[in-house]
Amino acid sequence: MIPRPDAGGTAAPDDVRQELYLIADELRGIATLGRRHAAHVYEAERADQVMRLAARLAALADETPLEPIAASFDAAGWSRVSPAIGAEALVFNERGEVLLLRRRDDRSWCLPGGFAEIGQTLAESALRELWEEAGLRGEVQRLVGVFDGRYWRSVSKVHMLVHVFLVPCADRNAVPGIEMTDAAFFPPDALPEPMRPSPLLRLPVCLEMIRTGGTYVDPASSYDVELPMHQRPGR
Repeated sequence: MIPRPDAGGTAAPDDVRQELYLIADELRGIATLGRRHAAHVYEAERADQVMRLAARLAALADETPLEPIAASFDAAGWSRVSPAIGAEALVFNERGEVLLLRRRDDRSWCLPGGFAEIGQTLAESALRELWEEAGLRGEVQRLVGVFDGRYWRSVSKVHMLVHVFLVPCADRNAVPGIEMTDAAFFPPDALPEPMRPSPLLRLPVCLEMIRTGGTYVDPASSYDVELPMHQRPGR
């Protein structure tokens, strides 16, 4: 089994920021459910308070003003209670080199991908992102892996699950979209810098899955774990 990245040792500033993002997102989810199931006005007020605390925490982590984040939490926070879903395309050329894109915002390299959209399957979302960001058409061959962003240094303000698909393309003449500045193929053992932390960690795992024919999922077991009992009959 391929181990997850080591979570031990001293946390880097980006790791601390990511942990604060995830705590804020978890609080936002708790507030959302609390508001939805509030039995009276006092519970609704408490849910509103938790939502404001979540926004304050995210603002502190992002070192940005509170108002825009609070507004975004109020706009979308009451509707989303599950992790955000991401879809990425893994494209290789005839030499076994992998397609990477350079982001316009922070100049880092990444795989083609983004958030899945309502009305599309995960595979269709990966193909849409590949078209928007690299101008390529392809056909999803298979799912390579599902990665929990918390374990793979996905620097995001939300808890994100990333689905990576293998996508062969007949035409591999990639042209970057408006969110990207460059598109190029690189040998897996000679990746450009700077790479985004999450794809840099996930790519070797994806290559191993392609080699073995497997599909990666983060290890999980319910043995020796305390589970909630409030929905178990007679308990």
